[in-house]
Amino acid sequence: MPNTESAKKRVRQSAARNARNLWRKRRVKADTSDFLKAVASGDVAAAEREMRKAARTLDKVAATGTLHKNTAARRKSRMAAKLATLKKR
Repeated sequence: MPNTESAKKRVRQSAARNARNLWRKRRVKADTSDFLKAVASGDVAAAEREMRKAARTLDKVAATGTLHKNTAARRKSRMAAKLATLKKR
């Protein structure tokens, strides 16, 4: 347990930050899974729409520092590769 006022404040801040980061990560996972479902169904138009949505979310989350920018770029690249494969079929 924190004893000083500054330590108590730090606990409050870290709890709020942790909750915010978890919320952002859940948004990324939800958008990514929506994209993967669209790819699995074989619907190119839906997959493109979900890809744009997921890429936008990844960029926003990476801008806050919750995810590293290279992690977001890697995930976007993998989604783009899946979309390209779907379009070839």
